[in-house]
Amino acid sequence: MLSPILIAIFLVITALLLYAASRPDTFRVERSTRIAAPAATIFPLIDDFHQWERWSPWENLDPSLKRIYDGADSGKGATYTWAGNKDVGQGRMAIIESTPPARLLIQIDFMVPFEAHNTVEFTLQPEGDGTLLTHAMFGPSPFISRLMGIFFSMDKMIGGKFEEGLGKLKAIAEAKDDAPA
Repeated sequence: MLSPILIAIFLVITALLLYAASRPDTFRVERSTRIAAPAATIFPLIDDFHQWERWSPWENLDPSLKRIYDGADSGKGATYTWAGNKDVGQGRMAIIESTPPARLLIQIDFMVPFEAHNTVEFTLQPEGDGTLLTHAMFGPSPFISRLMGIFFSMDKMIGGKFEEGLGKLKAIAEAKDDAPA
């Protein structure tokens, strides 16, 4: 005869699995900030992977990060491959659409510590004398991600990094916009 404790554990595990299965099979994490600079000042900072070392919060998590830039120098066709410690993992980004100074789409493929294939989107919208910059990542959410999402908020983990990066972009773009010509 099964003990009530084993039955309770089985029911809890079954409930968690069913709940995970019922969650959306896609995700989207998005953050925005207003920058007191024109989109034309901001766009080159995101359209050129070489510039990401200046503002991306993941760039300084591993002082020994290995980077390979390939393809176009910037814009569609530019690629960036990285390999680092457990905090940054290993992967590749490729710009798949570049519409200056309004929109940038990037295919991002993570290989380590887990495999995932997502899309990163930057949109720049004029807002008064500045620009509303939005950074988003979206893609499929396989069952294991939905199960982990019960215990860990991807929105909080990634969203916080997006906010940090947007803050650095804001500082760089606003300082550049104020610089004498």
